Amino acid sequence: MAEILLETQDIIKEFPGVRALDNVSFKVKENDIHALCGENGAGKSTLIKVLSGVYPTGSYEGKIIFNGEEKSFENIHQAERDGIAVIHQELTLFEELNVAENMFMGNEISNKGFVDWNEMYQETNKWLKKLKLAGVKPTTKVGDLGVGKQQLIEIAKALVKNSKLLILDEPTASLTDNEVELLMDILRDLRAEGVTCIYISHKLKEVFEIADYISVLRDGEYIGGDQKENLTEREVVNMMVGRSIEQMHPKKTKKAGKEILKVNNLNLTNNEGDQLLKNISFDLAEGEILGLFGLIGAGRTEIANTLFGYLQGKKEGEVYLKEKEVDIRSPKEALHQGIALVSEDRKRFGIIPPMSVKENISISFLEKFKKKLVIDQNKEIVKTSELVDQLRIKTSSLNEKIINLSGGNQQKVILAKNLLETPKVLILDEPTRGIDVGAKQEIYELMNQFAEDNMGIIMISSELPEILGMSDRILVMHEGEITKEFDNRNKEISQEEIMVYATGGKIDG
Repeated sequence: MAEILLETQDIIKEFPGVRALDNVSFKVKENDIHALCGENGAGKSTLIKVLSGVYPTGSYEGKIIFNGEEKSFENIHQAERDGIAVIHQELTLFEELNVAENMFMGNEISNKGFVDWNEMYQETNKWLKKLKLAGVKPTTKVGDLGVGKQQLIEIAKALVKNSKLLILDEPTASLTDNEVELLMDILRDLRAEGVTCIYISHKLKEVFEIADYISVLRDGEYIGGDQKENLTEREVVNMMVGRSIEQMHPKKTKKAGKEILKVNNLNLTNNEGDQLLKNISFDLAEGEILGLFGLIGAGRTEIANTLFGYLQGKKEGEVYLKEKEVDIRSPKEALHQGIALVSEDRKRFGIIPPMSVKENISISFLEKFKKKLVIDQNKEIVKTSELVDQLRIKTSSLNEKIINLSGGNQQKVILAKNLLETPKVLILDEPTRGIDVGAKQEIYELMNQFAEDNMGIIMISSELPEILGMSDRILVMHEGEITKEFDNRNKEISQEEIMVYATGGKIDG
């Protein structure tokens, strides 16, 4: 029987007014891939920080037993020295340094007081081969690598330190399907070599593919866990959210109304002369959810950005909003014309981290709150408070910094920002990326509410179940062109049909 590598006993971690972890006790067996699931705000990140020394001994209650000994980590370096390493969703590599320099940062191989570059390069080559990083050299600059390869460099960096426990926090959030498969294969190889993993992900399909054991946190408490084969996705979801989600994609009752947006022969050429969009034509009706699907590089986001005034080169074609031709050249103009965009990159383009919930909601329409030369703060508070209540945003106050909110609640704040002046067209680019299953359903319900109010919605998504579950019609893209339009009102379209057209194929007949 496998030995217990890690055990937590009654871990309690409190912040002012909040108990983030409430008597969390669980065990991780050696050589297991142990999945840790839970909604945003469930306590997963806090638990990781306790285990890895970010929150030192004394800042929490309870015990950590690792490799048979009780541990008191004062910092990250102590945890790493004892064999616990974390691969964060936000990569921590130095892009201007090469692969070997990144892998051995703070852990350089030396000989008589000097860095032994030959030895470091030899060791780096061994790990590159083990992690199947063909074409990558020890001297390759990390900034020249894609996100998937950078993720593997992070793993190598941890394993160089002889880590016994590898904690991976949402490791596939930015990876393509092929990169996900490669990562899964590597984790299986590492398990066979004696490395234990804690795997944190919102993607239950991945969890059931890779995990040996699944544990669930909810509202800071350990709800339970079991061997993967003893659980179903439905049971895990029920444990995560405390309720059964019988229908993940709620039914939409609103039928499409009058045409609200029409795009004719939209072309976009970037400054290097590459054509990103080719003769894009489609329409959108009031109360309709139009799904836009395609693989990476298909041109979906380019359509969203062009309609919203983020021009990435030379634009040609016609855009009509309520039968009136518009030529939108900036996001500010788009908002005032009635087109709003929720970007796929929430942290880069959606939120302003140092600002409060209230400030993030109101910043795009501050003129609504002007009173002579100053902001009418009472009016601002009333309106933003209404939106917080309407969208059920979980925050301690309007003055809470948005960075302290869960991913799902940050997404709702971005939605609220775009609803201060009700848009005619709402473009949602990957609206549920990186948020948990409970928050996903809340976003879906809000989308249906917006459609009920005659808003036209364009939803861009890489998740086929989401596209099929929420869209009235589906446009499929490949290499900058629309290759197929599906009527999805009867929900009879298959994922396979969509993928044929997304990869440039056709179905005979």
